[in-house]
Amino acid sequence: MGQPRSERGLGIALVVAAAIAWSTAPFFTRLLPFDPWTILFWRGLFAGSLVTMLLVVMQGRAGLRQLLVPGKAGLLVASLSAIGMISFIPALQMTDVMNVAVLIATQPFVAAALAWLWLNEAATWRTLIASLIAFAGVVITVGGVQAGADLGGIALSCLMVLAISTMTVVVRRHRETSMVAAAALSNFIGSLVSLPFARDIAHVGGHGLLILAMFGCLQVALGLTFYMLGSRLLPSGQASLIATLETPLMPFWIWVAFREIPAVHALIGGALVIGAVVADIAGDRRSRG
Repeated sequence: MGQPRSERGLGIALVVAAAIAWSTAPFFTRLLPFDPWTILFWRGLFAGSLVTMLLVVMQGRAGLRQLLVPGKAGLLVASLSAIGMISFIPALQMTDVMNVAVLIATQPFVAAALAWLWLNEAATWRTLIASLIAFAGVVITVGGVQAGADLGGIALSCLMVLAISTMTVVVRRHRETSMVAAAALSNFIGSLVSLPFARDIAHVGGHGLLILAMFGCLQVALGLTFYMLGSRLLPSGQASLIATLETPLMPFWIWVAFREIPAVHALIGGALVIGAVVADIAGDRRSRG
């Protein structure tokens, strides 16, 4: 039997919500004058704490037990998520943000390949073509790959893509396992690893803590939780494709908050990404209608 349409629709809605939450990162980053590791430490601490509180409210001691004893699948997902988050910061420091964004746009293809190899889950041609169009849209949005990029930054970006793609497939493989606890654990791991490198950790005042709390709760906690819940219900390639909405939505928040009008190429690229995702979702609905 095929997957119920309501379940598939819920998965799409959750991953779209995750992309919207993730896209607010540049807005919060603009407001924080601290080094990236300090931001990662506090952001992870607040995000992990919020998800833990939600776990306890919803499941009581059972939710706390899932956090302390996540099981093999939960621990693997938490570790992969933490690797992705930790790799992102130094990758941005070592190479141009454009290179990082373009490599992230390859994630639907990597996730689809891993899902095919591991789960024998073949991506549809519709999703693969939409992913290719979305990739072109991301390249246009960020302005293309920069020459002379640092190989270390490129390598870390590739590691991040591989980690998040593998995480997506593992979540899909272990759909019966609650992954919300893994979302909390991954943030705590990220904070622990970031602590030795956080230079400004003692200089964060009350205003900074408030912004970091909003950053962790709204951008990370909600985004990661929505993605882990939604990607259980969708083919890995399609979940990764929908998540690429994050890139064209980033300039939107900068425009809303700082009145910076996006460049024409960003609007064109964003339209391609959004159009590709909408076309894939619409085609999926028709094929199941």
